[in-house]
Amino acid sequence: MQQRTHASNLPLDSFGLLLKQWRGQRGFSQLDLAVTSQVSQRHISFLESGRAKPSREMVLQLSEVLEIPLRQQNLMLTAAGFAPVHTETDLSAPEMTSIRKALDFMLRQQEPYPALVVDRYWNLLLTNQAANRLLNAFISPEELQAHFYRDGKVNLMRAMFHPQGFRPFVVNWDDFSVHLLQRLQREAIAEGESEQSKALLNELMSYPDIVGVWHAAARVAQNTMLLTVHLKRGDLELQFFSTIATLGTPYDITLQELRIECLFPANDQTEHRWKQLLKA
Repeated sequence: MQQRTHASNLPLDSFGLLLKQWRGQRGFSQLDLAVTSQVSQRHISFLESGRAKPSREMVLQLSEVLEIPLRQQNLMLTAAGFAPVHTETDLSAPEMTSIRKALDFMLRQQEPYPALVVDRYWNLLLTNQAANRLLNAFISPEELQAHFYRDGKVNLMRAMFHPQGFRPFVVNWDDFSVHLLQRLQREAIAEGESEQSKALLNELMSYPDIVGVWHAAARVAQNTMLLTVHLKRGDLELQFFSTIATLGTPYDITLQELRIECLFPANDQTEHRWKQLLKA
């Protein structure tokens, strides 16, 4: 099933306001945007002030130059009086078959190490067997179901920050939590803040002691090459670093917002202990 994003309660001449916001966020002056998009600076000024109305082609042209995400491009089009053009297709839809095959292949190839696919709100969409094993080594399936399921999906940010989630088992909590909060904020800004992203951040901030983490500076040791997640529960101790991949040149909102994250052992001890765990 395909859906299109819609804007509601947009004020009159809101396209100009949105254009100005995105231009400022991307660090473009009106002249910069005019030169890059091959439009006169006067026309850019008129668009932002509401004195001129853009064509649909102009909305898409400026959105491409400003690298506005597809979801927000639909909002720009609606604000300018046009119908949205970018679809948002469920990953289970028949037309997504080739994409799912590619994702499944990537997840299988990552075995015996964990790999997972999330959306822009950090909802868990797909995992390989190793990722399931890692989750269940620290949080039981019953706890996942009780605390972290929303609309049939596990939210990884919620599972990381909640006192009954991964948080008690993260040895380098101060460094890693600051990194995650900053990453969540950067993604929200880069992709356009939404009510859902704000609600998620507000929920995380409501957990005990998180406000202090938010205002703290990252304290990552200078002699480390990569920030790892250092997990410990009983005699099980693991350290992983991750890589993140996206799909190239997507024209669908769902595909643009997918993130494929692969975890790798950060040291020989973790690799040895992880292989022991898989054999158990």
